[in-house]
Amino acid sequence: MQKRNKKTEQKRNNFMQYTVKEPIELLPFLFEVLTDRSRNAVKSILTRGQVSINDQVITKHDHPLKPGQTVVIMKNKVAKARNFTGLSILHEDADVVVIDKEAGLLSISSPKEKAVTAYRQLSDYVRQTDPKNRVFIVHRLDRDTSGVMMFAKNEYAKQKLQNAWKEMVKERTYAALVEGKVQKREGTISSWLKETSTFKMYSSPKANDGQHAVTHYKVIQSNQDCSLLEVQLETGRKNQIRVHMQDIGHPIIGDKKYGSTRNDINRLGLHAQVIAFHHPTSGKLLRFSSDLPKTFLNKSK
Repeated sequence: MQKRNKKTEQKRNNFMQYTVKEPIELLPFLFEVLTDRSRNAVKSILTRGQVSINDQVITKHDHPLKPGQTVVIMKNKVAKARNFTGLSILHEDADVVVIDKEAGLLSISSPKEKAVTAYRQLSDYVRQTDPKNRVFIVHRLDRDTSGVMMFAKNEYAKQKLQNAWKEMVKERTYAALVEGKVQKREGTISSWLKETSTFKMYSSPKANDGQHAVTHYKVIQSNQDCSLLEVQLETGRKNQIRVHMQDIGHPIIGDKKYGSTRNDINRLGLHAQVIAFHHPTSGKLLRFSSDLPKTFLNKSK
């Protein structure tokens, strides 16, 4: 059993070091050697970039370990130099990187915006191992939307995902905290979206006028003040959920642009909770999720 790896542990001021004795995946290995930590704490250590294998930071849960490899677990304050602002890595391989983005972080900068972005931070990160490395935008989340987002790490993966997005992406689930009590427990919203000269999206009153958008929702919990919805995207149009929530008379809390009159959670009430997709190279179905913000749950009780 891997627990005998504890005999090889070397305690230092800033890190713990283990030598792998048997083939095993990284997360189960960490569970076995960090017996004094909860499973969630161990997962957090991995997600925060505190684990390196032969001097390379690894955040992938199912990364295969081989006998003789050295696993180093750094204290959090030491690992901070490798941390990011407003994001954490959920998964990384040779073709894709999946992140959990905080509300307030731009996905990518516009010509007028030079702020820190997810794209820039990940670009800097991959170039640490090779200056030629790059990341590519595959889809975006609005600045004030939090949750799961994916980037490609090469042109092949980017083109494969973008050209066959609808076939490859099997699930995109959002949590939306909206104003008022939604009476219909579940439903589908379908419209044709267009954009104004001021870059605001809206549903055209005419059929076939614009881009077709379809949103499915169901109520998770609600009170007289607001409702928490699980939202499934059938299409992925710009600001689709925000427009559709306004269309049914329940704008997303904090979304002044699309009809909200309040912001008592100090952020936009939209969170990308799940993305599931076929890997562009292996074809394997991968699924990643981000914890629902506690404010969403507490507000809609």
